[in-house]
Amino acid sequence: MRAVDLIRKKRDGGEMTAEEIGFLISGATADEIPEYQISAWLMAVLLRGMTRAELAALTAAMLDSGERLDFSALLAPKVDKHSTGGVGDKTSLVLAPLAAAAGLYVPMISGRGLGHTGGTLDKLEAIPGFKTQLSLQDFHRVLEACGCAMIGQTAEIAPADKKLYALRDVTGTVESPYLICASIMSKKLAEGLDALVLDVKTGSGAFMKREEDAAFLAELMVETGRLMGKRVVALLTDMDQPLGRNVGNALEVEECIAVMRGEGAEDLKDLCVELAAWMLRLGGLGGGGANALENCRKLAGEIIASGRALDKFREMVRLQGGDEHVVDDPQRLPQARYRAEVLSPAAGRIAALACEQIGLASCVLGGGREKKDDAIDAAVGLVLHKKVGDSVEAGEPLCTIHYNSKARLEAARALLEKSYRIENASAAAVAGRELIQRVIGAEEGKGS
Repeated sequence: MRAVDLIRKKRDGGEMTAEEIGFLISGATADEIPEYQISAWLMAVLLRGMTRAELAALTAAMLDSGERLDFSALLAPKVDKHSTGGVGDKTSLVLAPLAAAAGLYVPMISGRGLGHTGGTLDKLEAIPGFKTQLSLQDFHRVLEACGCAMIGQTAEIAPADKKLYALRDVTGTVESPYLICASIMSKKLAEGLDALVLDVKTGSGAFMKREEDAAFLAELMVETGRLMGKRVVALLTDMDQPLGRNVGNALEVEECIAVMRGEGAEDLKDLCVELAAWMLRLGGLGGGGANALENCRKLAGEIIASGRALDKFREMVRLQGGDEHVVDDPQRLPQARYRAEVLSPAAGRIAALACEQIGLASCVLGGGREKKDDAIDAAVGLVLHKKVGDSVEAGEPLCTIHYNSKARLEAARALLEKSYRIENASAAAVAGRELIQRVIGAEEGKGS
């Protein structure tokens, strides 16, 4: 078997066998096939697509390139959530402790932010002392002790994905839905999960701008997960404006703590409860029948209201070396030295937000990275006072910028001033999209 023949086969639209795909992935992982040949094959996949059988074989080969975690000794269901990313998307910090407080195990392996989107690891590392790079032994220890643990990808988990992603990033092949699906699912399935809830973002601040593209990716991931014996549901959710009101790592941790106190922005609270409800349902909670999902929504709300989610979060932070006192005193999180306001140029209503530009403004301040090795300033970011549909007076603050570098301030301000579209319109005329567009695989929750 030769790599060049397999490149030609995919280039010409042929269907590859599981053995052929396994040969390429093992060769790439072991550096036995040159990067230029793997890059050529990735481009062929981008242009030609894959059959469902090829996608399942690719996911399995990437999964088998490393260790599969075994949490079978932990008797409760193992359930995780994955988001495709967006601006202000911070739900993981609420969902892991919430689901753990309900009695599930949540072994969450997360990523870092890149470009205009934030990353769960960067938010967690805003907590002084919090360790995201745990050994698999310590990961298991924390998970067993408190029901949830949140770490970065280790060398043992799907090493083929790390190799392929680095090539995709520099060869213009990141956008392939098949390669995205295999990348996400190989890492998630390595966690030893029983079930997975996917939050697939769509809109101006998402990687998938068009709903039909997001839906296609969601369908691929649901089908791939089920072919591998897992319970999977995907929610298509809105990213035409930031989620919640805080954008920036420490600011988002603070907002998550507020949500776990029963406070915080309504859209963020609502999405956390809905995603948690599906996690609980796929984990077998809520009873049977038509009311099962609604029962799980109520349970999620009760766990937040009782403070149990916040207590679980505090416990996880402590076990992973972080300063647990930030839960009671968020001012212990990194704080920016300066504040500046962006004022409304006119009266009216917020008709639209350029979501991606808002994420880029946070990056400009130092809160994100353009390259993977860029340093992050955890303290900087934005607090949005006005979102789509809100009324505003001339001169009223639209948002507050938290910054440390005056040199970066003006570039961020310029982006933000262009991000708000203000119109003289009724609330109904400028209402934003529904937060949850649709659910794919909803039948998975019935009777499970």
